[in-house]
Amino acid sequence: MSQRLHFVASKTEEAQAALNLLRERYGDAGIDAADVVVALGGDGFMLQTLHRHTTRGLPVYGMKLGTVGFLMNQYRVDALDERIARAQPTVLRPLMMEVQTESGSTVTATAFNEVSLLRQTKQAAHVRVSLNGAVKLEELVCDGILLSTPAGSTAYNLSAHGPILPLGSNVLAMTPISPFRPRRWRGAILPSATEVRFEVLDHYKRPVSATADSYEVRDIVEVAIRESRERVMNLLFDPEHNLEDRILNEQFEV
Repeated sequence: MSQRLHFVASKTEEAQAALNLLRERYGDAGIDAADVVVALGGDGFMLQTLHRHTTRGLPVYGMKLGTVGFLMNQYRVDALDERIARAQPTVLRPLMMEVQTESGSTVTATAFNEVSLLRQTKQAAHVRVSLNGAVKLEELVCDGILLSTPAGSTAYNLSAHGPILPLGSNVLAMTPISPFRPRRWRGAILPSATEVRFEVLDHYKRPVSATADSYEVRDIVEVAIRESRERVMNLLFDPEHNLEDRILNEQFEV
């Protein structure tokens, strides 16, 4: 029995044309009756789709119709039912971010790639780093710092010279962005169960923002981050194009 599909697409002309074609070919069960969400676009749109459908927890099969397609399969119209039936699931465990702001409010957000802190002005950020309640860096002077999942380790984390993490490694990457002090600290690899806390020092003079994937909170005081064990999503990949192999191969790109 074939899976009931619900198609979503980015707003580009190419993705919208593919959306109409695939709906005509395979129909659209609608989100409430679907077994699988098929996302058409790039990695940015895939992240939007994951966030939008987290509560339902439906598996997502992506096809690349955008600039970057690390989280996507190749776009082909034919035999989609068979491809999805053969697809291999990859479990993504997002990060849960809880932010305290200068105004006294508490903001929560989810990140499938990374949580990042960035200075808001020309002055460097001063950040205290704690793991499981114990201070590990009393004061990190930097442009920012991020905590990345394995799935997100080839994105912003890699650009900031962080390590590429294999899927299923049960670790997270903590990577500073343009660190100035301590001179020799270049980040850490943490067990995924670690509870991380970033405290912004002198936050009035040196304001900092926090971003979970694309959701930004400005003028923050403190951020607590942990990996979610409750909210998980399954990405589906063609066997010959699975995410684990791509992350492994990324380590040998020159």
